[in-house]
Amino acid sequence: MRTSTSKFCLLAVAGLFATPLLHAATMQGRVCLDPGTAASCPASAKGVADVAISNGRQIVRSDADGRYSIEVEDGDTVFAIKPAAMAFANRANGLPRFWQHYAPNGSPKLKYGGIALSSSLRFDVALRPLGKVPGALDMLVFGDPQPKSVKDVGYYDRDIVASLVGHTNTRLGISLGDIANDDLSLYPAINAVTTRLHQPWLHVPGNHDMDIDAAGDAHALDSFRNVFGPDTYAWQEPQANFIVLDDVVMTPGKAPGYIGGFRDDQFAFLESVLPTLDRNRLLVLSMHIPLFEPAGKDTFRDADRERLFALIKDFPQVLVLSAHSHAQQHWFHDASTGWHGAQPLHEYNVGAACGAFWSGVKDAAGIPASTMSDGTPNGYATLHIEADGHYALAYHPARDPADTQIGLHAPKVLRKGAYPAWGVYANMWMGMADTKIEYRVDNGPWKPMTRVNQPDPALLAENMRDDEASRLRGYDRSPEATPSPHLWRGALPTDLAVGEHRIEVRARDRWRGEVSATTRYRLEDAKP
Repeated sequence: MRTSTSKFCLLAVAGLFATPLLHAATMQGRVCLDPGTAASCPASAKGVADVAISNGRQIVRSDADGRYSIEVEDGDTVFAIKPAAMAFANRANGLPRFWQHYAPNGSPKLKYGGIALSSSLRFDVALRPLGKVPGALDMLVFGDPQPKSVKDVGYYDRDIVASLVGHTNTRLGISLGDIANDDLSLYPAINAVTTRLHQPWLHVPGNHDMDIDAAGDAHALDSFRNVFGPDTYAWQEPQANFIVLDDVVMTPGKAPGYIGGFRDDQFAFLESVLPTLDRNRLLVLSMHIPLFEPAGKDTFRDADRERLFALIKDFPQVLVLSAHSHAQQHWFHDASTGWHGAQPLHEYNVGAACGAFWSGVKDAAGIPASTMSDGTPNGYATLHIEADGHYALAYHPARDPADTQIGLHAPKVLRKGAYPAWGVYANMWMGMADTKIEYRVDNGPWKPMTRVNQPDPALLAENMRDDEASRLRGYDRSPEATPSPHLWRGALPTDLAVGEHRIEVRARDRWRGEVSATTRYRLEDAKP
């Protein structure tokens, strides 16, 4: 449930009638080895002991026969925390069956339906052994799929998912919020696309997943939860512990209508689950709104961030995954943002699958370019986790067989002998403040490039083409270019021979090693 409530009883005194409110109830069930049906655990099914079950606040564990009972209140979602060596059975829609709502009153009237009335107090969990597990875990990470229409769902399918079906060795996936773009009726269509990948898939709620007609935060994710289950939960793999966190707090009547933060019941869950986790594994926290704040903006409640940091500071290996910004960058938290762990806390703010909201000029396949405002192409990330907790990240531009890691922009022609005021720009999608990037011209000496805080000139040029067009070039034009945190510049020499010259750029990616890109420019003679 999304807000903490107290337990009340029915009061009737001398003909004065108090409004009846519900007692807490008890959810019961069994955890068993998959009996071949996802619906229940028959008596003949073997029970699984010591599996954690939560109501979103407290945790209980199944006994030797797999039985458990846990207190629930109206609006709770009861869920199992997947054991590292086990897997869940699937629902009919292809999503893992690890949760059940208890909502005897259902949701208030909402445009997209919310949670249907559900008064069952029986919930069984079917598990199967994973079998032989590879030493490392590879997973897919999608930021903001965010289709606003059925046509956009088609872009998501053709641009992101189709190229991965049958061509990936990943065993787990996660979408970091904004599963839809306010039209929550698209959830079944979106899910049908994602589950084509045939692997367990986790979903984080985003601000565009809220029921915007909800009266407040308590029911703001009812329609999301109706399809995808709890908004905050844990999931274990042999290589890592995952915690999914709703960090979007609805603030009706205020612009923009939400702020980053957490609820008290979420902290209660964290206080219950964190002490049970194996600290030799990587701890991955997945959320939508970044924990860091853009300069001059108040986008996250500081007290909530610091309270979270206090709970996880003693974990030796932590990775935060976020989305929301429709740009991409790496952030390392330290005391300036309230982090006091032994090492800086790495937050990877993942580029959006939809890029800039499926905007821009369409290509030959009829799919919009959707380059993000920092110049990063739309795409997806992969996360590789070793058994010792070490991890590697990579970003993959959509439908790019070359898997380009550096975008280059340079003038096509310069005057021979002109003052060398023009340069080549390198936008390295996974670049960080300490990334070393070098360039050379015509096999000359390698020279360092300078990191610059300015917009990607390639996107600026696209903005100019949109400005100059007499008709719309796409349904929505490309976003206005903003300063990129991963852009470098090198001056181009003009004292070389007339003709074409080759520019090479190389960079050291923290996980991939050396990555490179090339382009060309030409020098011409000119008379005054």
